Amino acid sequence: MTPNKEDYLKMIYELGGTTKKVTNKQLVTGLKVSAASVSEMVTKLLKEGFVEHIPYHGIHLTDEGLLKASALVRKHRLWEVFLVNHLGYAWNEVHQEAEVLEHVTSIELTRRLDKYLDFPTVCPHGGMIPAEKEILNEKTLPTLVDKQIYDVVKIKRVADDKELLDYLASLEISIGDVYKIMDIGAYEGPILLESDGKQLAISYKAATSIFIDLV
Repeated sequence: MTPNKEDYLKMIYELGGTTKKVTNKQLVTGLKVSAASVSEMVTKLLKEGFVEHIPYHGIHLTDEGLLKASALVRKHRLWEVFLVNHLGYAWNEVHQEAEVLEHVTSIELTRRLDKYLDFPTVCPHGGMIPAEKEILNEKTLPTLVDKQIYDVVKIKRVADDKELLDYLASLEISIGDVYKIMDIGAYEGPILLESDGKQLAISYKAATSIFIDLV
């Protein structure tokens, strides 16, 4: 499978293409490609049995497509663990490197990397790492925008997006941090968090991609 096809399968997965229909427009935005390119690739993936497509409704992964996407996410996240734990990368620096490495990593190298890392189950961004030939079933978690003022929350996972990760790094936010929600701005305004007497404001857009648990 070509790297381009792999990128499409992974993006469909990340956009929720296992439980809902993903639109061509979402793929155009997520992959930063033209509408014509999306239409052409969706047709190819449909013929190869990796997706199902209902005109004017959207696309979702078949079982075979989900298995391929899970294997790709596994490679990506294992490399992120390696880069952070062994090469000193910050968590917001590894996404683009892993994007390159995932496409050139063989099954055998993936097995050896997994063993070398002592079989990690989560990546630096809190995402699950499936075992070999295992379907990735990410735990459904609420996002920061789903909670109320004065809730105390723990950050469990964030979307693997470079712009978001750079933003969170600038605020010195990490997986496992615990915050109390002090205020929620009206009309999708910022969310004010507090920890150890220090306060910080999170944009509504970023908060939709921060997954949490109540403490």
